[in-house]
Amino acid sequence: MPKIGITALVPPELIFACGGQPYDVNNVIPASKKYSKNKLCAWTAIWQEMLVKREFGIDSLIVVAGGDCHNALVDGQKAAMSGIPTHFFFYPFDGDHKYMESQLYSLCSFLGDIKYPEKFRQIKELKKAGQLIDKKRINGKISSAETFRILISFSDLWGDPDKFKRAIATVQENDIEINNRIALIGVPPIYHDFHDIAQSLDLQIVFDELPYEFVRHTGTGISEVARDYCDYTFARPLDFRIEFLQKELEKRKVDGVIHYTQFACHHMLEDEILRNRLDYPMLTIQGDLPGKTPEQIKLRLEAFREVLERS
Repeated sequence: MPKIGITALVPPELIFACGGQPYDVNNVIPASKKYSKNKLCAWTAIWQEMLVKREFGIDSLIVVAGGDCHNALVDGQKAAMSGIPTHFFFYPFDGDHKYMESQLYSLCSFLGDIKYPEKFRQIKELKKAGQLIDKKRINGKISSAETFRILISFSDLWGDPDKFKRAIATVQENDIEINNRIALIGVPPIYHDFHDIAQSLDLQIVFDELPYEFVRHTGTGISEVARDYCDYTFARPLDFRIEFLQKELEKRKVDGVIHYTQFACHHMLEDEILRNRLDYPMLTIQGDLPGKTPEQIKLRLEAFREVLERS
């Protein structure tokens, strides 16, 4: 199968249905020891340099130019200029499902058209299992760290739905005491141990905003996928996203919110609005380079826990 690099959320069911193997270039960054020459967003700068140097071994690239990451538009063009066959994919800002459908058909043509339509239903069933894991975390049956590792992988399902299904089946249930229910909003932390650290400090993350988007959108064909994915919150107006967040945070009975932002990311500009609109104690953390969670951030997490316990 051709290996298809993706820079953000692209319906993996469509890539599999077209006979491709999706590969999310972001998922290797947190555990890597690479540091970009470009001192902007480390997420996009690192994968852009790795793409140009052909370190991923991909056959083609899908750049999400209108969606959750604006830096990807430029860094994706740099990768395309290096000779990688590249397609630019745009989400509709207004949620127009007809526009979304046209984008999916255009992507289909780039990928060589649908060959395995049964993949749509297979991925839909897997996402139901992912949603169930998320619910079990809310109820203290699966750790936040283990849940995050599964949910974040739904962006590409490791390029192998059958292997991924077997991995989901091995997830262990435990009785976990939840004292401080935390929602983690924004892009995922670039620190590979962040969820483990938060858990060790008695901050139980019961909601991961972006990875949850990976499991809640699906469909059994292009039309259904278009109608579902056009409500991808990170590609919609901030009011739309905040309304969705308010419902999720209330449903999960969170005690506090951690807003993770990435250095040189446009989402940093949203922090003030989120603070004004979400009626919860909020800690804003800005990350930079991949690796372990810095000691300074650990201290801030401890202080935030103390604030929650006093309130």
